[in-house]
Amino acid sequence: MTHDDRLAPRPFGRTGIAVTPLCVGCAQIGNMGELFGEVPEAQALDLLGALFHSPIRFFDTAAAYGDGESERRIGLALRERGGVPEGYVLATKADRDLASGDFSGEQARRSVERSLRLLGVERLPIVHIHDPEYASTSFEEIMGPGGAVEVLQAYKREGIIGAIGIAAGPIDMMTRYVETGAFDVVLTHNRYTLVDRSAEPLIALAAARGMAVLNAAPYGSGMLAKGPDRWPTYMYRAAAPALIERARHIERICQAHGVPMAAAALQFSLRDPRITSTVVGMARPERIAQTIELARHPIPDALWGEIG
Repeated sequence: MTHDDRLAPRPFGRTGIAVTPLCVGCAQIGNMGELFGEVPEAQALDLLGALFHSPIRFFDTAAAYGDGESERRIGLALRERGGVPEGYVLATKADRDLASGDFSGEQARRSVERSLRLLGVERLPIVHIHDPEYASTSFEEIMGPGGAVEVLQAYKREGIIGAIGIAAGPIDMMTRYVETGAFDVVLTHNRYTLVDRSAEPLIALAAARGMAVLNAAPYGSGMLAKGPDRWPTYMYRAAAPALIERARHIERICQAHGVPMAAAALQFSLRDPRITSTVVGMARPERIAQTIELARHPIPDALWGEIG
């Protein structure tokens, strides 16, 4: 892969959709203060404005991000532009009821209908079943007759949804969903990074099935961008000592080669041909240009050999 084609659109599995290999994650603009801090609406709109003037043409949100606030803000930006700009692809996620945990077919329908309303669109190219590990509804109910997946499949037949995905945390759970054959795309987060390869079997399985694969949180929620001593957290919680030591080891290798660890963390995901797109969460408009620069930063082959 050359610097010139790092951001060229690529096939999204077998769906007929094409996306850029970088995707802007929009959880932070949902103003989820408990996880990411406060993000004013004007700042969120500035970020989206920068996105729509960039070569990154894929952005991802969810019904649960700020309980609709991320989608609402995206909807404001889209209305200013008369809809999703040409060549851009929007993904969202159907979510459980955040109060009760219900993830029934009716709840999936409510979630999708609200997303359409908040985003101000008539069609959603990609919709994931999101975080079923937190639902009170079982796998069998989600996958069964009248369940959430069947509802999304009906929307797909109607042309309201283009592709159906599964986006969750636990790898065993994700594997179980992928093995049903009901999904076009899988989204894993925090589990395929410089310090954690636990999603490897899931990625291999999905790629072998011709599915699109999205890898989110390549920085492990910040540690692999800011450094383990400055930011000793991983996956939104205090990092285990072994994980911190592994990150320190990689940081020393990067320093020896004059490479920012953030560039290595991002390109670790970008350089894997099985990964369709890497989702990077952002809250500030300048992060768009910074992320593109990290994606294009030269990294010698020797660094990858030393990291292993």
